Amino acid sequence: MISAISVLGVVVGVMALMVALGLMTGLQREIRTKILGTTAHISVFKSGNEPFENYREVVAALGKVPRVLGAAPAIYGKGLVKTPGGSAVATLKGIVPAQERTVTDIAAQIEDGRLDDLDKPSEGMAPVLLGRDLASTLGVGVGDVVTVLSPEGRLSPLGMLPLVTKFRVAGTVSSGLYEFDSTWAYVPLAAAQRLFAGGDRASLVEVRLDDLFAVREVTGRILSALGEGYLTTDWITQNQSLFSALWLEKMAIGITIGLIVMVAALNIVATLILLVMEKHKDIAILVSMGASRGRRGWRCPCASPLIGALGTLTGAALGWGLCRVLDAYKLIRVPVDVYQISYVPFKLLPLDAATVIVGAVLICFLATIHPARGAARLDPAEALRYE
Repeated sequence: MISAISVLGVVVGVMALMVALGLMTGLQREIRTKILGTTAHISVFKSGNEPFENYREVVAALGKVPRVLGAAPAIYGKGLVKTPGGSAVATLKGIVPAQERTVTDIAAQIEDGRLDDLDKPSEGMAPVLLGRDLASTLGVGVGDVVTVLSPEGRLSPLGMLPLVTKFRVAGTVSSGLYEFDSTWAYVPLAAAQRLFAGGDRASLVEVRLDDLFAVREVTGRILSALGEGYLTTDWITQNQSLFSALWLEKMAIGITIGLIVMVAALNIVATLILLVMEKHKDIAILVSMGASRGRRGWRCPCASPLIGALGTLTGAALGWGLCRVLDAYKLIRVPVDVYQISYVPFKLLPLDAATVIVGAVLICFLATIHPARGAARLDPAEALRYE
């Protein structure tokens, strides 16, 4: 019974640790995938934050850089979107649909309509793709008209007047991140130029790579290809604080829940100490028959490696299976406006699983040292004195 309880302690500790690591890894990967599905790997700016007037040449030059899959111009601006049903401040992104496909996954995120609809003006009004939650806030759907007020207006005798432009909703976009779906809207590049740029210009040029972790390497090639007067930023720099916080949370949760394995190891130590105390007579007899200190020290607590291996493997199997079930059926739902995602994903990395298994077995093995040394120091004369 005591051995079974010891095995159960190791099982619970290993299983809990694997589920926790799977949760944090899955959360980090899901957020990273969602962010990179909406934003570019690298963004290229002009020095002094000046607009691009030669963005076509820049896009062509970037397309020749090794490891670059695509490049696209973009314009970002803030505007007040109004409808009879409500109003909201939104981030408007002006894009060229054909080139945007090579940089982001927006084409696959559109729920109603198509990305190519941005190239088809309707009744003299430019089309717009609204984030799903933004469209819900405004109370509009496909075919409805929205009014956008841009703060970068025209100067008049009455002062600066905002530009007012009407758009017809061509579809909705669902990226899976509430931050984007509730505040972003996509318009044709030409319409964004009229609102924000004041001419045939672009705010920046966005780049997608064949490896999202190669941004440091490719950034140098991009700057060399474009020459002086350009700056870059990448997804790692832009989201460094977010992913650093997620990594720290993963480490903190791993260490905290890993203490359960330590508690299980202490239970094993107590079990083996009781075993040595119970079997002190048998150990004394073995010594009197010629057993060496090394042999009697390691034979007595021989159940510990079995307890550790059995508990670790069982806990690892249960933890892996639980992660698969929780992720496949999306059983843990969370508020999307707080955590940016609608459910908690689980992704257990092989390296994390191997680290937990090796660490648990090693801890259980170390738990044998103190009882083994106690058995090795046993004096047979004292043990048999009162028998």
